Amino acid sequence: MNSQILEKLNLPDAPGVYFWKKGQEVLYIGRATSLRDRVKSYFPSTTLGMNSLLESRGQLVTDMVLKADKVDYVVTDSVLEAIILEANLIKKYQPYYNTKEKSNKSFNYVVITDEEFPRVLLERGRNLKTETLTEKYKIKVIFGPYPNGALLRDALKIIRKIFPFRDKCLPASLAQKAKICFNAQIGLCPGMCAGKISAKEYAKNIKHLQLFFSGKKHALIGSLEREMKTYAKERQFERAGEVKKTIFALEHIQDVTLIRDDIRADEGVSDLFRIEAYDVAHLSGTNMVGVMAVVEGGEINKAEYRKFKIETVTVPDDTAALQEILTRRLTHTEWRLPDMIVVDGGRAQINTAEYVLKRAGRKILVVAVTKDARHKPKVIRGPKVLVKKWEREIIHANAEAHRFAVIYHRKRRSKME
Repeated sequence: MNSQILEKLNLPDAPGVYFWKKGQEVLYIGRATSLRDRVKSYFPSTTLGMNSLLESRGQLVTDMVLKADKVDYVVTDSVLEAIILEANLIKKYQPYYNTKEKSNKSFNYVVITDEEFPRVLLERGRNLKTETLTEKYKIKVIFGPYPNGALLRDALKIIRKIFPFRDKCLPASLAQKAKICFNAQIGLCPGMCAGKISAKEYAKNIKHLQLFFSGKKHALIGSLEREMKTYAKERQFERAGEVKKTIFALEHIQDVTLIRDDIRADEGVSDLFRIEAYDVAHLSGTNMVGVMAVVEGGEINKAEYRKFKIETVTVPDDTAALQEILTRRLTHTEWRLPDMIVVDGGRAQINTAEYVLKRAGRKILVVAVTKDARHKPKVIRGPKVLVKKWEREIIHANAEAHRFAVIYHRKRRSKME
């Protein structure tokens, strides 16, 4: 696909959802604050060519752009609605490049429990079938997947102001002492904890939430307008006024926070960009261990850290240990593949990583952090554009891997002593 196609599209400067397609096959679905700017960002400049896209977006996105022959889009009234629509369409079409870029276990979901006063919870995919969750709650409905966790959390804050819901507090009938929770005091919970709302009234809130998360805003507004008219006929003017305010809020969603976050995602500061850093620790070849540290969206993700007890190397050989770690890591197809691998060392470590990746048929960018005599970063080896863009995250990930490896090695040694 080339930039001439982009000009023909005449994309609007408005929020919405876009589809990369090959014929009728949907390859990838994404959402944007500005459809025009987001889709334009996929097209490399004529001077830098496809190498520019490869260095800034990675091999997976480059492959997708080269394969696609068409871009479609749907305009939405707000970024918030684009987030909801994106999730519903990903669930419907299961596009190859969406499911490849991130494991289902890492996606985010909105869960509504099956209780007298249902809770609305944000959960990772990996938690949905765990005994901890299923034993604690009976689940009524699940919405998702949502690729960007940070954006979803901000979206829920906006939705909660329109439709207050329960997440943690106990209803007054179950609590030892009825006490209004903090969220109810600031208008984010309807106050079942203090007996301020009946189960029947709260059920309406949940129904409205389900319509919204299903992408049925127009049906939701229609339902609310009917409620407002009913209250007016019954001369319950205060309630009719509250519903009118809800309709206004839905029609004038203030998603400045989401626009800010979406722009940051455009710049690459998104939880979709995953860096895995590897390091080895040992004492003259004994108790040799390796670790994987993870930075996603510019933030460390300790839940994704992994430990490796080295099994095939008994002498001080860091590159051989690295080869074992990466080989074992790539067998875990249930883990999301990284966009970048950071190794501790120099050219030898880069060559080892690239050898393992080539043998496994994986194309992932590799950079190395070379340290000075005081173990401080001296040089970052790798594509200059990429290194400059992700320098802070590369150094952070490398430091985390070193810290984690030292801790793990010390624990191994203490057990052996």
